[in-house]
Amino acid sequence: MHGSPHIVSDVMTHTVAAIGSGAAFKEIVRMMHDWKVSALPVLEGEGRVVGVVSEADLLAKEEFRDSDPDRRTQLARLADLAKAGARTAGELMTSPAVTVRADATLAEAARAMAQARVKRLPVVDELGMLEGVVSRGDLLKVFLRGDDEIAEEVRREVVSYLFPEPASAVRLTVREGVVRVGGHVRDTSLVPVAARLIRAVEGVVDVEFDLSGRPDLSADASSGRDSSGREDGVASS
Repeated sequence: MHGSPHIVSDVMTHTVAAIGSGAAFKEIVRMMHDWKVSALPVLEGEGRVVGVVSEADLLAKEEFRDSDPDRRTQLARLADLAKAGARTAGELMTSPAVTVRADATLAEAARAMAQARVKRLPVVDELGMLEGVVSRGDLLKVFLRGDDEIAEEVRREVVSYLFPEPASAVRLTVREGVVRVGGHVRDTSLVPVAARLIRAVEGVVDVEFDLSGRPDLSADASSGRDSSGREDGVASS
């Protein structure tokens, strides 16, 4: 099988806005506004990602504008208090950055985003150098695949392997990303395997089955009977 899963490099944005660790607060705000992004990778040297600064990091300054930091003793707020007085990207950023490789699967990228509770991930090479950015919206691009394209991949990558003809007669339709598989198959125990593989195809929303088993005709042939139950060359009475 060679169709799915797609990888991050298939959907990521290659032209990326990034800043150096010495970038000033207002410079960061202007760049986010100009590029219409909610977070920026922070780079050092030749482009190594050392952190990410987000809108949430910047908002600490506004949140504590009218507050007296001396009265806030909760340990959970110490990081926010420090960021409220920060002036540069290096002081504001979250570090180390949560990143992903270009050859990671979309599922791996989605899992990393969910665990870190972020909307975007810098894409880096083996040396940690910035190659691009992948966002939640990028990961959802797979659901723009057409039904015909999905059907062709499911038929080629799953059905032809698990339910080959002529032993099986499978009908396959896809509508709005929902795959429906019907007909007759030799081995219904393979249905859970088929369900797992079909759901792994990029763009599939769900899968439904309406399959029934089919008699094992090979057993009749080996016993000398045809499909009607008669012995070869002998008419039934």
